[in-house]
Amino acid sequence: GDTYITVEKILELSEELPRYWAIQGTSGYDYMNYVNGLFCQPENEERFDQLYFAFTGIRMSYPELVKQKKHLILERNLAGDLDNLATLLKTISNHYRYGNDFTINGLKRAISEVLVLFPVYRTYITPEGIQEEDRAKIQAVIQDAREQVPLLQHELTFIEKLMLLEFDESLTHTEQEQWLYFVMRMQQYSGPLMAKGVEDTTLYVFNRLVSLNEVGGNPDHFGISPDEFHAYNQRQRANWQYTMIGTATHDTKRGEDARSRLNVLSEIPDEWDQQINTWSAINRGLRSDRNGLAMPDRNDEYFLYQTLVGSFPFANHEYQSFVQRVKDYIIKAIRESKAHTAWLRPDSEYEAACTAFVEKILDSDISSQFLDAFFPFQQRIAYYGMFNSLSQTLLKLSSPGVPDFYQGTELWELSMVDPDNRRPVDFEERRAYLNSIQEQAKTNILSLINELLNTKADGRIKLFLTAQGLKTRVIYRELFLDGDYLPLELQGTFANHVVAFARKYQNQWAIAIAPRFLTQLIQVGENPLGKAIWQDTHICLPEGAPTDWSDAFTEQPLQSTHQLFVGDALAQFPVSLLIHNGK
Repeated sequence: GDTYITVEKILELSEELPRYWAIQGTSGYDYMNYVNGLFCQPENEERFDQLYFAFTGIRMSYPELVKQKKHLILERNLAGDLDNLATLLKTISNHYRYGNDFTINGLKRAISEVLVLFPVYRTYITPEGIQEEDRAKIQAVIQDAREQVPLLQHELTFIEKLMLLEFDESLTHTEQEQWLYFVMRMQQYSGPLMAKGVEDTTLYVFNRLVSLNEVGGNPDHFGISPDEFHAYNQRQRANWQYTMIGTATHDTKRGEDARSRLNVLSEIPDEWDQQINTWSAINRGLRSDRNGLAMPDRNDEYFLYQTLVGSFPFANHEYQSFVQRVKDYIIKAIRESKAHTAWLRPDSEYEAACTAFVEKILDSDISSQFLDAFFPFQQRIAYYGMFNSLSQTLLKLSSPGVPDFYQGTELWELSMVDPDNRRPVDFEERRAYLNSIQEQAKTNILSLINELLNTKADGRIKLFLTAQGLKTRVIYRELFLDGDYLPLELQGTFANHVVAFARKYQNQWAIAIAPRFLTQLIQVGENPLGKAIWQDTHICLPEGAPTDWSDAFTEQPLQSTHQLFVGDALAQFPVSLLIHNGK
């Protein structure tokens, strides 16, 4: 039919959408995590481990935390459901000689282990059968469970037999329906357990670099390489070319531009380490104490500092409301983490200590020393974060799929989790900005760009990029919807600081050029423009590529050979979308 259908399906990093679904794709969480990971510097993972563990004292790995928190949710929130599943499985097993001796407790433990170890939200087994992808997942989970609870080998083998629909020939129709009912129930619970155990608990506990703590993300995977990003985009182009691709939704853990800021920290771990320890020493006297427990504890304090760096507003008039928003957010975060307080069992003393800490450190009359130390660093991170945001927006505009722009993201979007990211949006301001940008672009677009570069903090530069990019997509609709995806090789001094790819449809071409890791290239106040910055860094164009281009943002022509120098493409604007119209 002609109905466009996407699903809000949370895919783990290596998980693929079932090919047999009659849809166009997902709502974009998978793309968000791939593009976000491009701006996290993988080489600094070990250093981040060191500084995070040194500051918080947390020694548990991310996979261990996931298991612990999923067990916690099973025991506290889904205990009745687990009991029902075990009772159902015991009823089924009683019909068979090989399962008659199973105990309720043994079956319950086996079910629990399978659910906790399940690496994805759910499988899609139906009465019609099981797909090979789901079969492989079930078999892998059962094998992992056997290693964890070796005394329950027989119970796990029985669960595997049921989940794989390996019906005994002697089974009656009623008995087959019982098996299927158990499988359906198992699938119903694996999703909520993943959501509550990982998304709503672990992602508030494992705070090494919270820009990676996103819906469908894996904070244990420290960054995405360009090769991984290109491979993902090529799969999307081949299988889901009309999928939705997004960078923010109503349900993301923080605003897309807050993530872009925090990713800058991955480039400067030593400086980040120094800053958090300096801030903590300054603020030591502002924490509360309860029987030797600091409130907030070190992990919550570390989380708070990242929140302030990522979400601190550009505009001074937002400061007062920001303080209250952070206080509201910290309550939600510490309740979700379930370490000291929880929604159903709130610890009012710990919560009050955390909100008081926020209030004190953001009060200039009390914490001028902290704020004097905090602001220069935060403003530096915010500066580089803006360039990350522009690159991320460009990549979304030009990757395979249909780009989605969540309300408010037309300008810098630095919100925290819901309900903070569902605040009213000032569309009148955005409409006025857009009208002004469009009028100025008609007369002197280079003068407009220069103005936008000098006033980046107001967000109009992001709106300009978005408007120009969408206009280009309308003009070259087939190129961006149906065009091939070609990863481009970078060479030269700063090759690792650029992500580039081409789109090709018949004789039309587009090349997207997105810088990253700019703390090593420019100082605050500088723009990453021209050959003086990019030196010999160049793109190797594929055979048959054209030599005459026009930039979608500057509207200036550009000539190339078999090499395209990044400094030429980025002579006037921080990102580039080069177009060859096929003529």
